[in-house]
Amino acid sequence: MTPTVVEISADAFVAGGGLGGVAAALALLRAGRSVVLSEEYDWLGGQLTSQAVPPDEHSWVERFGVTASYRALRDGIRRYYRDHYPLTERARAWRELNPGAGHVSRLCHEPRVAVAVIEAMLAPYRGAGRLRVLQPYRPVAADTDGDRVTAVRLAHRDGGGEVTVVARYVLDATETGDLLPLTGTEYVTGFESQTETGEPSAPAEAQPLNMQAVSVCFAIDHVDGDHTVDRPASYDFWRAYQPPFWGDRLLSWRCPSPRTLETVERSFTPNPGDDPRSVEADQRVNPGDANLWTFRRIAARDNFLPGAYASDITLVNWPMIDYLEGPVIDVPDAAEHLAAARELSRSVLYWLQTEAPRPDGGTGWPGLRLRGDVTGSADGLAQAPYIRESRRIRALRTVTEQDLSLAVRGDKGAVAYPDTVGVGMYRIDLHPSTGGDNYIDVGCSPFRIPLGALVPRRVTNLLPAGKNIGTTHITNGAYRLHPVEWNVGEAAGALAAFCLDHSTTPHAVREGERLLADYQRRLVRDGVELGWPDVAGY
Repeated sequence: MTPTVVEISADAFVAGGGLGGVAAALALLRAGRSVVLSEEYDWLGGQLTSQAVPPDEHSWVERFGVTASYRALRDGIRRYYRDHYPLTERARAWRELNPGAGHVSRLCHEPRVAVAVIEAMLAPYRGAGRLRVLQPYRPVAADTDGDRVTAVRLAHRDGGGEVTVVARYVLDATETGDLLPLTGTEYVTGFESQTETGEPSAPAEAQPLNMQAVSVCFAIDHVDGDHTVDRPASYDFWRAYQPPFWGDRLLSWRCPSPRTLETVERSFTPNPGDDPRSVEADQRVNPGDANLWTFRRIAARDNFLPGAYASDITLVNWPMIDYLEGPVIDVPDAAEHLAAARELSRSVLYWLQTEAPRPDGGTGWPGLRLRGDVTGSADGLAQAPYIRESRRIRALRTVTEQDLSLAVRGDKGAVAYPDTVGVGMYRIDLHPSTGGDNYIDVGCSPFRIPLGALVPRRVTNLLPAGKNIGTTHITNGAYRLHPVEWNVGEAAGALAAFCLDHSTTPHAVREGERLLADYQRRLVRDGVELGWPDVAGY
C-alpha cells in the first residue's frame, strides 16, 4: 500500500528549527503570518541546543549589537535560571548572570534551558493555530515552477509518514542548506578561488570539498567513582592520529594556537574552585581557552546552593574533537563521516578518562562522567553534529574577506552596505578543514549584514535563513555564530512577510529605494540594529 502523504499549507515554510529558523518563524508570526516550521532533531535551537554549543558572542553583547528578539532569548535564559534553579543569593543578584562562568561567553548555560525559552517564545503562536511545528522531519524533495518553489516534501526522521508543505515563501534554515540542491537553487561549497573573490586568504583554485571540520560535542562532569566508558572500536586509530600541522597527536593537550599557529599546550583542571564572578568572558581580551575545563563550562557549581551540583559541568567543544577526515556535504559517504566524527568524540572521552596526562604525573580522570542527560541524547553525545559551514547561495551580493578584515579595512571599519539588514561581529575564525588547512583566524571589523547576501540570483521565493547566505568560505567564519545566524533568520522572515504584505519580491525590495527604506524601517521597529556605534574590531 502506498503511504498517505499529508499536504498542509501556510503563508511561509521554514525548513530547519535552529536559531535562524526560530528567528525567521518569529518574525513572520509577529507580522501576522501563518508558518510551518520543521526540525530534524528533538530540540529546537540548533547550535545552541541540539548541537550543544554555548553562544559565541562579541564583546559588546550586553549593551548593543544584537536584535531585540535575540536579547529577549538571552534575558529569558537568565530569567529561567532565576525562576527555577537553586542559585546562591550572590549569583541571583548578578545582573549579567553567567550560569556556567565559562570563558567563551558571558552567557554559558545548559542547552535544555534554551530549549525551554525558545518553546515559550513560540507557544502563543502554536496556541493561536498560526504555527505548526513538524518534528522530527527533514526535507527530501521539492517541486518548482520556473524560478519559484511551489512545495517541499518532508520525511519523518524515524520512518513515519511524509508531509508536503505548500507555501508562498520558503525559507531554508537547515544546518547544511538542504533545500538548495532540492530546489535547484544555485550554490557554492568549500573554498572559492582567489581569482573569483580577490580574498587575501583564499587559495589560487576553488576547493569545493574543502570545508571546516564538524564536531560532535558532549558534556561531562567530574565526580567520585569510575565512569570510564567502553573502549571505542576505533580508539587505536584516533590515539595515533596526527595532522601534519598539529604539532602533536590530535589526542593531546598540544595543538596550534588559532591566532598565531604556534603549537601551544592547554591545561585541564576539573572543578578548579574558581570564583564564577571573576571570569572575564571577553574574547577581545583573551580567547579563554587556556584551561579547557572552564573554557566552555555550562554549569559552575559555586553559582548554585551547596549540594545542588556535585560538580561543574563543562561542554567539550575542544580542538581534539574537530573531525578532519572528510566533508559531510555533497559527498556519497557523508553518513560514514558523521559516524566517524561521533567515534572520534567517544575516543576523546575515553582518552580523557584513561590516558590524558595529569598535572600530578598520572594519567586519566576516571571520575569524568558523560552527561547525556544534559545534551538529551541516547548515546551521551550531542544530538546533532556542530556544523560550522553550510552550502551557500549564489547571492546578489557576496560578502568577501576584504569587506570586513581588520587588516584590510583598518580604521575605516567594515564596508557600510546601504542595504543593511542587521549587524554582527566575530573574528574571521575558521577551524582546520577537510582539505588539510590549518586555522585561519583574522581580525574583524564590526560588520553589517547586506540584504543582497540574502537574495538568490535567480529563485524568487526561497530565502536563506542561516549559515547558507552569500558569504564565502572565509567570511562564513565571522557570520556563522549564534547572534548573526539569529539576525539573518529574523531579517529573512521579516523580508518574506514584507513581500507578502506588499505583493512584491525580495529582488524588488533590494533594488527599489522606497521599498528598501520601508523594509528597513520595519526591521528597526522590531528592534533590529542596522549599524554600529563607533567601536573598533579585534
